[in-house]
Amino acid sequence: MTQEKFPGVFLTFEGIDGSGKSTQCRTLAETLKSHGHEVVLTREPGGSAGAEEIRRLVLEGDPDRWSAETELLLFTAARRDHMERTILPALRAGKVVICDRFADSTRMYQGLSRGDLRGAVDQLHALMIGREPDLTLLIDMDPEVGLARAKGRQTAEERFEDFGLELQQKMRAGFLSLAQEFEGRFRVVNGARDMAAVAQEITALVTDFLATRG
Repeated sequence: MTQEKFPGVFLTFEGIDGSGKSTQCRTLAETLKSHGHEVVLTREPGGSAGAEEIRRLVLEGDPDRWSAETELLLFTAARRDHMERTILPALRAGKVVICDRFADSTRMYQGLSRGDLRGAVDQLHALMIGREPDLTLLIDMDPEVGLARAKGRQTAEERFEDFGLELQQKMRAGFLSLAQEFEGRFRVVNGARDMAAVAQEITALVTDFLATRG
């Protein structure tokens, strides 16, 4: 996919539920700010007013509330609004965008684990989004540990966690396969360590990546 060149950098974090992505996103954002970068920290689904409304629809409620096909359309609608209102303006302004989940999560949740929709996910992504991250950090960990962490948060946004361990196991295998498919932009980080050690590795990876872009 040919992407329009922007002065900014688009970084995403992926991983199963409870892998520590959100914490590492925040830590990296603070580190990069301390190094003088302008940073936009955002998330999916969400990151814009309209996308946050859709977030509540897809992450709350009964697991069977939506089919995988309907989820795909809702997530893509949220992502389009997020791109238009948050991500692209920041990239055009030369900022570093750090996003907690992006299209790779849709490739996994709706494209692999919730239905055989990978082809539809990629077609819709090419048509309506048309952009991949510059670098993706995949935090890998044991699905049983991750699910226990995620359920321990006890928030209203547990619709996908409620599908259980089998979904998380499929997700982990799928993410690792995706990292091989897009090996040029993925970096796999062992999340089964102290958070500080994970953060240190991520900082090193991102610092090296930014250095290559001048």
